[in-house]
Amino acid sequence: MSYDAPYRGIKVVDLSQGIAGPYCAMLLAQYGADVIKVEPPEGDWARRLGQAYGDHTAFSVAGNLGKRSVALDLKSAGEKQRLWDLLKDADIFLEGFRPGVIDRLGFGYEAVAAVNPRILYMSISGFGQTGPLREKPAMDPILQAFSGMMMATLEKDGEPVRMGPIVVDMSTALYGFQAVSPALFARQGQDKGRFIDISLMQGAANLQVVRMMQVNLLGQQPTSASAPNGAFKCRDGYLLLVAMRDEEFQTVAEVLELPDMAADPRLQNRLDRMAHIEEINRLVAARLAEKPATHWNALLTARGIQNEQVLDYPDFLKHPQVEATGLISWLDQPGLPHPVPVPNPPGAPKLSPNGTNAKAPKTGEHTEAVLTALAAGDPWRD
Repeated sequence: MSYDAPYRGIKVVDLSQGIAGPYCAMLLAQYGADVIKVEPPEGDWARRLGQAYGDHTAFSVAGNLGKRSVALDLKSAGEKQRLWDLLKDADIFLEGFRPGVIDRLGFGYEAVAAVNPRILYMSISGFGQTGPLREKPAMDPILQAFSGMMMATLEKDGEPVRMGPIVVDMSTALYGFQAVSPALFARQGQDKGRFIDISLMQGAANLQVVRMMQVNLLGQQPTSASAPNGAFKCRDGYLLLVAMRDEEFQTVAEVLELPDMAADPRLQNRLDRMAHIEEINRLVAARLAEKPATHWNALLTARGIQNEQVLDYPDFLKHPQVEATGLISWLDQPGLPHPVPVPNPPGAPKLSPNGTNAKAPKTGEHTEAVLTALAAGDPWRD
């Protein structure tokens, strides 16, 4: 065991598809676990989600780095037996079907635990294993709508907005990872494993815990917690500006050369400013529009004010701060036309372009090798 690979020797069978389950299993692989991705012969459906490049999409690359892929047709009794052979000494099993489907396939928790009592069995579903919506199919946008998230990001005309990044899927993957990690630790003193129920609904709700409590306490969506606060249009783009404390408000007024706003007796504490947020934001917006965002960013940053230019992904990726911290690894992947940016998971070893943890397998790429080893009595041998 080492800090770089604390899960070396941990054996994972990943039957999940999409991104929440696969990304959770991918994190286990980044910490040294041997993760076998079991997918149908046509491949995980994430391989066809969005723009495809041969056997990959952005989803399938992000969710499968460091894994080995075995293609099995679970409609075949012989192929099912191969999955059983993989599961008999696995430490972790992930599945992402709607509740009831995995039982019909014959691989429900009770059945698997009867063969492998110490297994940690994780089911990732849309709405959880119980309740009236348990069998309803659901992806990230459905839970953004259902959980209240879209009502927290309204357009000015009141229209709900879906966030582009798949925040529900990714947060669910992280909650899954944090659930299985302490379970692995606790299992050291246990004769039996456990069932871990993870859902996109749980991920969406926990991600919004602060906002949810605010709405419950206020009876409405909260307004900004300070003024000025927001994304303001400048000559060459947008600047996000937040001034929380009284002294920060005064500094912003000084930098923007708005002495009347600074001296206004109605605006001398945060609660009073909140009552006049629209007026303050209009004054600030008019001044910021006069010059480029880079100009204001430099001045406000020098004075310790929270602000930043609103960047797109290309500008973010080439920012000196991103480069200086080694946040991104640029990885070649089969079928992709050029290296792609992959953030290095926090706390995990950096993704090296030539490392085994930095490649996402093609569908069934390791089927022959794994099944040959399986027949020799060692299903986990490379």
